[in-house]
Amino acid sequence: MPPLKKPSAPLGIVLPKRKALLAAEADVLVVGGGPAGLAAAVAAADAGADTILAERYGFLGGNATAALVMPWMSYHTQRHTGDRRNVNTLLPNDHGPGEPVIAGVLQKFLHRLVREGGAVPPSLDTGYVVPFDPEVFKFVALDLLDEAGVSYLLHALATDVLDAPDLGGAVFETKSGTLAIEARTIVDCTGDGDLAARAGAPFEIGRAEDELAQPMTLMFLAAGFDRAAFDEYVRQHPDQWRGVHGLWELARRAAAEGELDLPREDVLFFKTMHEREVSVNCTRVTRVLGTDVWNLTYAEWESRRQLRNIAAFLRRYVPGFENAYNAQSGAQIGVRETRRILGEYQLTADDVLNARRFDDAVARASYPLDIHSPVGRGTILRRLPPGESYDIPLRCLVPQAVDNLLVAGRCISGTHEAHSSYRVMPVCMATGQAA
Repeated sequence: MPPLKKPSAPLGIVLPKRKALLAAEADVLVVGGGPAGLAAAVAAADAGADTILAERYGFLGGNATAALVMPWMSYHTQRHTGDRRNVNTLLPNDHGPGEPVIAGVLQKFLHRLVREGGAVPPSLDTGYVVPFDPEVFKFVALDLLDEAGVSYLLHALATDVLDAPDLGGAVFETKSGTLAIEARTIVDCTGDGDLAARAGAPFEIGRAEDELAQPMTLMFLAAGFDRAAFDEYVRQHPDQWRGVHGLWELARRAAAEGELDLPREDVLFFKTMHEREVSVNCTRVTRVLGTDVWNLTYAEWESRRQLRNIAAFLRRYVPGFENAYNAQSGAQIGVRETRRILGEYQLTADDVLNARRFDDAVARASYPLDIHSPVGRGTILRRLPPGESYDIPLRCLVPQAVDNLLVAGRCISGTHEAHSSYRVMPVCMATGQAA
């Protein structure tokens, strides 16, 4: 049976009025327990606010754990270097010496992850990305909330707001029925700007010309990987691998044999915490939107079929993967882009590429523009000037037309192009802490 499709002529049904149990009251309600929400909740509690975090899954981490999006991308200034291109670390090798531009909660979280054996600290050897273990990530996130004194509610899906546009709280659907939490301030860290949109804040989606968003990707962990065999292949075919991506000739050969339909321009995977495991980032579902349940259902269906095809290709064609297997895939597909809530200022590509400074800066970032084609193969990567970073102003976190609400994470105010830089998890943590 195919995925259920959206009705061509939808009919509305009037639902009976309902009541919600008032579950709690707080100074700050953070909705969404991903990187942005974790940082927002810890920072608010550390500042003395009575803080509640609500999360729809039974664990924290957002895309880092639910979608297995890894590693953390660089949050360091970037200086290109040409003398490491032949160093095969299975991590980015085109990043020269750099300095971090984000600290605070991110640094505290990273320090704890490393101490627990759940992350490799960023360095020139890692290309300044951070390989991490998603299972360790989950319990370290809980530890930080406990230590900060944050109360939290899991298995709670935010569906509405109270008293828009002057927000007084949020409504959640749970196994215990409909709940409400009242709060003086709400921080929307849903990734999709769900509460901001529900409250009436204006937003944009996708590219200006056609409203198409970046594609979705279902990540998976390939275990049983023979690193020595793969390294030998790369040594013999140095033009077929660049740091974390390549295998063009093997992919072309498999496609010619009808055994591979690769939806992106090359094969992409990263080293993880474990020697015989890599994180594979090769599926790509285009022309879909992560706020549309019909699109999401199709994307999950399509991406798992792509995953099966890609995993079979790796085993049959790529040295080192002969005995590899899919050890784990994301509980959900990874969503790069949905709503961008319009704030008092909209960050632009020029702001990013020109390393612009703002008087009301609350966060800083250095990751390049990184746009995966919304319509097919291809990825655009445009870096900042060497050694530079850009500011994110407070105004990008303040939605238009809504009071008592801030947004943080990938749904802050920016253009499609600027979003491709600030969407990565370290920057989401920075804006979460700022909120």
